[in-house]
Amino acid sequence: MSSLKFTEDHEWVLITGTTARVGITAYAQEQLGDVVFVDLPTVGAKFAKGKEAAVVESVKAASDIYAPVSGTISAVNDALPDDPSLVNTDPQGDGWFFELTLADAGELDGLMDEAAYQAHIGA
Repeated sequence: MSSLKFTEDHEWVLITGTTARVGITAYAQEQLGDVVFVDLPTVGAKFAKGKEAAVVESVKAASDIYAPVSGTISAVNDALPDDPSLVNTDPQGDGWFFELTLADAGELDGLMDEAAYQAHIGA
């Protein structure tokens, strides 16, 4: 079973068991414009909730991608460095950034469900 959650910083989090897959929302992608570079974390790196874990650069700006929950990087999307446009074409699918093994599943309670996120962005 998996569930999708969102942060106020426009990351989406797909939770499957003790793994959280992270990317940016379609809304965030639209705000950035064409993505030209992605800097991903190293597998095995540990991040506390809210710390910068990755960087995405677009034609408009560079933005930090924050760890939505505390955990250890268990996988990164190896396709992104060669094809950062995946973030534009499929931000909530093939454009994912990294996966974390959860350190504290209780932190998931602070994330928004889709209805709350849609209200957050005024959709």
